[in-house]
Amino acid sequence: MSAFDDLGLLRSFVAIVEAGSISAGARRMKVPQPTLSRSLQALEERAGAALLLRDTHRMSLTPTGRIFLDEAQAILLLADGAQQRIREDQTMLSGHLRIFATIDLGQSVVTRLTSEFLLAHPQVTAALSLTNRPLQMIEEGCDVGVVPGKITDESVIARPAGTISLQLVAAPSLVNGMPAAKKPADLKEWPWIGLAGSHFWSTSAISLFGRGGAEQVLKVTPVLVSEGVTSMREAARTGLGLSIQPDWLVEEDITAGRLVRVLPGWRPQALPVHVVYAGHRLLPTRARSFVDFAVDFLKQALPVGR
Repeated sequence: MSAFDDLGLLRSFVAIVEAGSISAGARRMKVPQPTLSRSLQALEERAGAALLLRDTHRMSLTPTGRIFLDEAQAILLLADGAQQRIREDQTMLSGHLRIFATIDLGQSVVTRLTSEFLLAHPQVTAALSLTNRPLQMIEEGCDVGVVPGKITDESVIARPAGTISLQLVAAPSLVNGMPAAKKPADLKEWPWIGLAGSHFWSTSAISLFGRGGAEQVLKVTPVLVSEGVTSMREAARTGLGLSIQPDWLVEEDITAGRLVRVLPGWRPQALPVHVVYAGHRLLPTRARSFVDFAVDFLKQALPVGR
């Protein structure tokens, strides 16, 4: 074992030299003098050389001891600095935060959320990654994520953060060209636009819920399956098909008449939203603060749905 492998022995040696004697070093480190003497003896054995010359009147460094002292002080300075940086990382609201979210929610709501957090905490910076395969991002080192849909990874902690209300929409040109729909079964033959990802909702079996908890399941075959609801909205605007959309994304289109609600008395099940992070990882203060901030922000930003 190297003489530099044990920081405790290095600290003992430096304390002795800086205090001027073993007894003074023992008082400084608040340990018995024999304990400090044994530490010095163990260090010299590992070094294979005498580090201090001692007699009844004085103590001095050997040539090897002078070199060893410089190296030991440099090592301890690095170790103490690293420990301080780790402590600050865990306790101070500063540093870099790695966030991830699904593409559509991330480009809108989560970007606003992250911006508000950074404005409130100017010592924090952040990187926002957008992907519709989100939970793998924790394995790649991200701190916190905002994920809609079902959580299937048991290794993460998922804090509920509201829901996304969904509705059926289509372009007026499509609605006007199809027989009037009065009940869910009437939509079976309509063209549909689907969303990839089973943690959102099925592309082939659409569940709709009416008043009093009534449920209807439609078997459909989408003409287009996309990975993002913004893409689905654009396809719906052209009249390609019927689309499930979050309220927050299509409000302006409905107001402007580019899209219309279809069977407004029947809605898909609202999509849960969670703030997620690794269950086995100690979060720094900035990440813990972001989790709390995100949960509160999302519960206010997302309308409560069925």
